[in-house]
Amino acid sequence: MEIGMIGLGKMGKMGMSMAQRLQRDGHRVVGFARSAGTRARAQGQGIEPADSIEALVHHVLQPPRALRMMVPAGEVVDQTIAILSPLLSRGDTIIDGGNSNYKDTLRRGKSLSETEIDYIDCGTSGGILGVKQGYSLMIGGDEKATNQLRPLFTALLHDPQPC
Repeated sequence: MEIGMIGLGKMGKMGMSMAQRLQRDGHRVVGFARSAGTRARAQGQGIEPADSIEALVHHVLQPPRALRMMVPAGEVVDQTIAILSPLLSRGDTIIDGGNSNYKDTLRRGKSLSETEIDYIDCGTSGGILGVKQGYSLMIGGDEKATNQLRPLFTALLHDPQPC
């Protein structure tokens, strides 16, 4: 599958490690970070860099597109959605990988559903060690959309340790 990752630095360091894990599992990953240095580090890890959100959407070529935001909860999520939503098409999915307030999630999901863009809330824990150990994902959203992206979620999941 293909996925666009938005946020690879600061809070997005987890985004960088998630992108690495997805890429190692055979998924095509295109990543955006505001910093050129972070984009260069991503490219060194096999992640295709995009120098803008607009370029990111155009690099993730095959609809339906999946775009995962690893940005701080709150206003930054709304700002990112405001940039993304006019670039997307019916059936595309935005995944919020931060820990947004559920009321914000409901509002965003309702607004995007009016344009037939799916919105998945996917609170994530595991930190930068998740690249090796996997992540705990708390996935919420439309069942059809979440099922379509199951291979991406499965690649990120925590690897069970024997007892």
